[in-house]
Amino acid sequence: MAIPFGVHQSVSTAQTRLSANDRIETAVIGIGERGKYLIANLPPAFGVKSLCDFSRDQVETARRPPERFGTLLDSFAAGDAKRCEIHQDYRRMLDEGRYDAVIIAAPDHHHALAAILAMQGGAHVYVEKPMAVTIAEGRAIVDAARRYQRIVQVGSQQRTMQVNRRACEFIRDGGLGKVHRVEDRNLPGPMPYEADRFPAQPIPSTMEWDLFCGPTPLRAYNKHLWVKDAFKVGDLLWRGWDLFDDYSGHLMTNWGAHSVDMIQYALGKDDTGPVQIDLLAEPSSGEIDQPWLEKTPGLGSVTDPSTDRARFRPVQMTYADGTEIHFVLKETTSTVFYGEKGKLILRRNDYVTEPGDLLEPPDPHHQSLWDGAGNVALPHLENWLEGIRHGSPLNAPVEVGHRSVTVCHLANLARRLNRSLKWDPKAERFPEDSEANEWLERPRREGFSLPSL
Repeated sequence: MAIPFGVHQSVSTAQTRLSANDRIETAVIGIGERGKYLIANLPPAFGVKSLCDFSRDQVETARRPPERFGTLLDSFAAGDAKRCEIHQDYRRMLDEGRYDAVIIAAPDHHHALAAILAMQGGAHVYVEKPMAVTIAEGRAIVDAARRYQRIVQVGSQQRTMQVNRRACEFIRDGGLGKVHRVEDRNLPGPMPYEADRFPAQPIPSTMEWDLFCGPTPLRAYNKHLWVKDAFKVGDLLWRGWDLFDDYSGHLMTNWGAHSVDMIQYALGKDDTGPVQIDLLAEPSSGEIDQPWLEKTPGLGSVTDPSTDRARFRPVQMTYADGTEIHFVLKETTSTVFYGEKGKLILRRNDYVTEPGDLLEPPDPHHQSLWDGAGNVALPHLENWLEGIRHGSPLNAPVEVGHRSVTVCHLANLARRLNRSLKWDPKAERFPEDSEANEWLERPRREGFSLPSL
């Protein structure tokens, strides 16, 4: 008889590591664009045993890849794709099968349940960023990793990029002196889903729509609700589920999970977070729209004007030692650290210092290792492999991923509540603020509750 969802027996610590000769039987959950890139970058030790996606069409484009993925997925299509199992419900897949490793590239609102069920079944986990859609979900993933002693890597690849590591460790080790201010992009938050936003469309026969909705309310099907980065609406490359707060924190948690992660790393804050979150002055309409014209709907996209403007509101955060993060409106991809000796401008796989002799320029060879489609996930996956096989330290362990995206969640919560917040990063609570604490977690639809640990 099958074990009910979520009640796997715990796995002994003796099974935590796999030897160098073991094939790592792997399941991949979420076969969209990111899932395909991860499959294409898997080290040879991983054998894909199962693919899972609520849309069978997405699975088929991995098994029979279109031209733009053809070269990347050639070896997979010729090998594991011909013999791997196909699933649409990861709960059933994880209940009925046993896997050494599970890769989670599903939409954000599925990360917590899929990760915890995978760990309960004995699998090590690679979960894409942002790690969770609420602070409580993120803590639940961390607790499960500790309870079941699993090796959990978060897909924050910049933690493995040699150039980014060098810059962050330079700052952390005092290269700029005391850092008093950091500037990062003020990334937009999500929109609320409004019942009449999209007309109902017929559900494709290849899709389990109930499974996509998962723990969130069951909505009427419309491709605009879930299809991401596949078509344009005017000049906007449509981001589908990533736009809506049921499923995601939008760009604040998506892109912010990268840049905030570098801030946490560079400041030595991987086990903590800010203590004060403040909203800055509301910007003008032109300031709001300009940096994001091709990335997110502008003003007027939400029925409630105050909610519409709030998701663009600039935020400032302060750590207990007085260091401030300013999320500022600017058209740039950089994060700027201001210290006693100068400043460092950090980008993905690149940095510049002022004055220029504070740190040697990036090594072109190290930068070249990350050239390629999907920003080449191989080294980050190799780091996870070393953790699985040898217990080697992970570059983006589960606590780190949780703490970084928590900062992003705090920005979106301040916007939602339209006020400043005090945060206790040790207790992970808002002191004496019951209204804010209610937003640490969300109701989950029956059948998609998180299992008890």
